[in-house]
Amino acid sequence: MVRVVVAGRLVAAVASVALLGGAVVGCGSGGPGEGKAVTASEVPVRTSPIAGQLAGLPAAVDGAKIVVGKPDAPRTAQVLVDPKCVHCARFEEAGGESLLKLAAAGQVRIEYLLASFLDRDGASGSVKAVNALRASADAGKFAEFHAAVFASQPKGRFTDELLLRIADRVPGLRGAEFDAAVKDRTYEGWVAEAQKGFEATGAQGTPMVLVEGAPVGSRDGSLFDAGAFARALRGVGIGSSF
Repeated sequence: MVRVVVAGRLVAAVASVALLGGAVVGCGSGGPGEGKAVTASEVPVRTSPIAGQLAGLPAAVDGAKIVVGKPDAPRTAQVLVDPKCVHCARFEEAGGESLLKLAAAGQVRIEYLLASFLDRDGASGSVKAVNALRASADAGKFAEFHAAVFASQPKGRFTDELLLRIADRVPGLRGAEFDAAVKDRTYEGWVAEAQKGFEATGAQGTPMVLVEGAPVGSRDGSLFDAGAFARALRGVGIGSSF
């Protein structure tokens, strides 16, 4: 693991080590937030290639988690991500998409634990992004918006303007209630609870997928390869084919 000294303490620069099992290429919870403000129009806004499937996925707030998928799905997986973690964006377009396909097929429920540890005094905008994600759950558009947020992750920080521009790409999401929740940070208290929920898992970094408390795909790096991660999930009894 490459390390640098910041303000007299060691922080992970390239990889973090998770308490729950082995080295994980990702974003460490001890790392500083980063990212300058950029104009929303400068950030390419993208949606998921499986946005059509995601539109039909139910999502519900359960305490500090957002649960995606059919209530009667036979298995449950927890996904730990921070919206500003670049490695989480890599995961979402690979392993995360495999997991969502399985959720759409009714084979797994996904419990999202949305971290915001990369935000330091608003430096990354993670708090803003998690607040907006929580608001999208109320609007019934969480799965689509979640995928679009990671697909559109900026090099600078998330801003209200950018988050609303991303929401424009999710049919039916924009409206007075959602827009106000984004601008007023209506769910900032929930964001703090979600961060505590992430910390309670014992994880020190993101991305991470837990099945029955054990990490899947962290040791072998399959989180970042859709096919390999689908095979890793089958190894713990989730999924057959999609």
